[in-house]
Amino acid sequence: MTVTQRRGRRIMMSPDERDAFLAEQRTCRVATVSADGTPHVSPLWFWWDGTSLWLYSLDRSRRWADLRADGRVAVVVDAGEEYGELRGVELSGRIEFVGESPRTGEPCPELDPVEVKFFEKNFGLTTMVHDGRHAWARLTPEKIASWDFRKLAEL
Repeated sequence: MTVTQRRGRRIMMSPDERDAFLAEQRTCRVATVSADGTPHVSPLWFWWDGTSLWLYSLDRSRRWADLRADGRVAVVVDAGEEYGELRGVELSGRIEFVGESPRTGEPCPELDPVEVKFFEKNFGLTTMVHDGRHAWARLTPEKIASWDFRKLAEL
């Protein structure tokens, strides 16, 4: 679901622009909250399937522990160096864990296309290599906000 952005309506990305942007970017920033209320933000590679953001995380990381304790998450993917180039997408909602943790390659038909696409995008490989240290989480966002400051030049 895309959030109606009052102030940023003119610079928000269309669904096609958003999907293209998420397809070309590699790194997102994942924001979680620890049990004691401490926020934590960390970078992570991802894959966007047009509906959900797939995160492949170390299962012994603080990020993973936070998500196990509280599945609420916010994720930002952004790009640009100069003000007029800034663009990005913020996705938020609850994480769902998919497959075994850690992932060792047990059959999981839901992960078959995800693993192929993730490894193609990030490693240029067509075969997933399981290291027994990572696991999958899926964010099907409840809210999506986006911005593309390059559109300011058109206003």
